[in-house]
Formats: sequence, structure tokens, C-alpha cells
Amino acid sequence: MQDLAAATYLTLAIAVIGGYLLGSIPFGLIATRLGGAGDIRKIGSGNIGATNVLRSGRKDLAAITLLGDAGKGIVAVLLARFLTHGDPAVIALAGGAAFLGHLFPVWLKFKGGKGVATFYGVLLSACWPVGVAAAVTWLAMAFLFRISSLAALTAAVLAAPFALAFDQPYPMLGLCLFMAVLIFIRHRENIARLLKGQEPRIGQKKSAEEPPPVTGAP
Repeated sequence: MQDLAAATYLTLAIAVIGGYLLGSIPFGLIATRLGGAGDIRKIGSGNIGATNVLRSGRKDLAAITLLGDAGKGIVAVLLARFLTHGDPAVIALAGGAAFLGHLFPVWLKFKGGKGVATFYGVLLSACWPVGVAAAVTWLAMAFLFRISSLAALTAAVLAAPFALAFDQPYPMLGLCLFMAVLIFIRHRENIARLLKGQEPRIGQKKSAEEPPPVTGAP
């Protein structure tokens, strides 16, 4: 009995810690440095996500970042699914850990991205009907309003209702709520600009954006 409990705790630890470490991989920073575009933290908003990588003028690096950030969420969930034979609670914990790792990566002193690509990667692999519905929501909102942040926030807030509509297990509902709350927190500056009517549209540069702070300056 003790051996079974120990094995269960070990599996849980591998799924959660492994998910967090996978989520912490800064694909945006790696892609821009290896691609010769410099340090993405010194470009645009200073964010390590695909949207800011696109501001470097390198669509190829932005695509790599998008796939990498979504992919690490997918791998974390698939690892948990393999280890537990599909236990929804552990899958939700691993997916949430990967999402948290992207937002607060240990490798970058816990200063990460906003989590949208990882959000979709986690949802598509953990509860694919919810992931598809959220992705369709993003596409529809982006087409109608041409504002990426608004599309992401709308998809995030509808993820939990989608989980209920598709009769997903309660751990998946909790996962959707957890990620939605963090997405709203990470997008607080975008929300402020949306309320002022100053949020740029897709393809438009942020004219009033402050340059990222220079770390280590006196």
C-alpha cells in the first residue's frame, strides 16, 4: 500500500514539475537569439510571446515561437496522460503547471509571457472540444474586431462555459477557470488600453508603447 502511494506521488510530481519546466522553456527568446534578431525582451513590449516576436519583423521566428509555446503545453498534457492513463485531475494539474511555467519561467527570473499560445496548446490536448471552440472564438473575434488581445480575452472567458457545455470533467473546468484568471491578470495593461480605445489592431504598431525597462541599469 505504501509502495502504491509512493508511486502515485512520484507520478504526480513528475507530471506537475515536468509540466512546469516544459512551460518555462522561453521559445521566443531562444528563437530570436538563434535567428539573429537579438533579445526579444528589448523589442516592442519586451514580452517573450509570438505577438511581440512578430514586431521584430521576422514572421518565421514568430511562427516558431507560436508553435513552441503551444507545443510545450501539448507535450506536458500528453506526458501526464501517458503517466496516469488519462487521469483528468493529473492532466489538469500538468496543463496548469505548464501554463504557469510560461507565465513565470524559472529560467527568466519568473518574467514570462501572457500565455495565450500555451493556453490553446493545453486546451487542445487536455479537452480538445473546448480547445477547438476557444480557437474558433479567437478567429471570429479577430476577424470582426482585428484586436488580438480582445480575441484572446473573449476566448479565455468562454473556455469554462465551453467546458460545461461539452460536459467535461470538473478538473478541466477548474483548469479553464485557472488559466482564464491568469490571462486576464497578465493582460491588465491591454484591458486598460481597450477601455480607453487605444489598443492597436492586428498589424498595427503600438505607437504609445513604453520601451521595456533595461535590467541592470544603475
